[in-house]
Amino acid sequence: MSEFLGISEDASLKLLLSVALLIVLGIIQFAILKVVFRRVSETVARYKWAKTTRYIITVIGILLVSRIWFEGVGAIGTYIALVAAGLVIVLREPVQDIAGFLFIMWRSPFRLGDRVEVNEVKGDVIDQGLFKFTLMEIGNWVDADQSTGRVVHISNHKVFSGNVFNYTGGFKYIWNEVTVRLTYESNWKKAKELLLKIAQNHSIDMSKKAEEELMEASSSYYLSFNVLTPTVYLHIKDYGIAMTIRYLTDPRKRRATEQSIHEEVLEMIQSHDDITWAYPTSRVYRSEIDGKDENWLGGERVPLK
Repeated sequence: MSEFLGISEDASLKLLLSVALLIVLGIIQFAILKVVFRRVSETVARYKWAKTTRYIITVIGILLVSRIWFEGVGAIGTYIALVAAGLVIVLREPVQDIAGFLFIMWRSPFRLGDRVEVNEVKGDVIDQGLFKFTLMEIGNWVDADQSTGRVVHISNHKVFSGNVFNYTGGFKYIWNEVTVRLTYESNWKKAKELLLKIAQNHSIDMSKKAEEELMEASSSYYLSFNVLTPTVYLHIKDYGIAMTIRYLTDPRKRRATEQSIHEEVLEMIQSHDDITWAYPTSRVYRSEIDGKDENWLGGERVPLK
C-alpha cells in the first residue's frame, strides 16, 4: 500500500486503522438500530433514534480517527482548535447552522411534528438536521393553513435572525374567529344566542382538553387565559352588524371547523325570517321622514324631537 499510494508505512497503517474503525462504527450503528427497530414501532421514536445514533457515532468517529492521526492529548487539542478557527472563518453560515441546531436541541423552540412559522414560512416540521430543518409547507396560495405539498428547507441559523411562531408548542390550541354580517333590521339578540350555541357545539370537548393542556403547559410557560369557552362579539359597521364567533380549535382542524360553522350559520339564517345577511350597499336615510323603526338594532322606538 505504501508503494502503491506513495506514502510512508506509518501513514498506510494509520489509513488502514481509520478505515477499519469507520467500518466497525458503521456495524455498531447498524446493530443498535436493528435492535431498536425490533422493539420500537412508533415512527417518530424510530426517527429520533436514527438521528441521535448517527450524530453520536459521527462524533466518536471523528475523535477516534483524530486520535489515530494525532498522537497525544495536546496534539488533538491543537488540531481541534485549528479546525474550529478555520471553520468559523471560512464556513461562517454552516457554523451558525450548527449553533442553531444546538439551540434547537437545547431550548426546543419546536419539535418534530410541530406546526411553526419561521421568517414568514409556515409548515409542519418533518425533519431536523445539523444544518437545516424541513417543513411541509402550509398556507401560501392555499387558504386556512392547509398543506401546499411543497417541502421547504430552512437553515438552522434562521432561528436567531427571525421570529419563530409555534402553533402547537406548549399550548396545543389556537383561537380562531368567524365573522357573520347581519343587517341592522335583523333580530341581533336572537342571532347572537344562536351563534353562541353553534360555537359551543364545536368546542365543548375542545374547551375541556384545552383546560388540561393549559395546566400542563403552565409548568413551562406563564399562560393566563381567563376564558376558554367560545364567545360572540358584536361590532357595528357601516354596512350592518358584524358578529364575530371566537373559539378554540386544533390548528390542523381550523378549516374543517370553519366550514361546519358556516354551514350551520347558513341553515340558521334560512330558517329564521327575522335574521338577514348584510353586504355592502348604499342607503339614503332621512330622519325627518323615516324616523327609527322598532326593530332598528333591536331597540325601542325613539320619538323624534
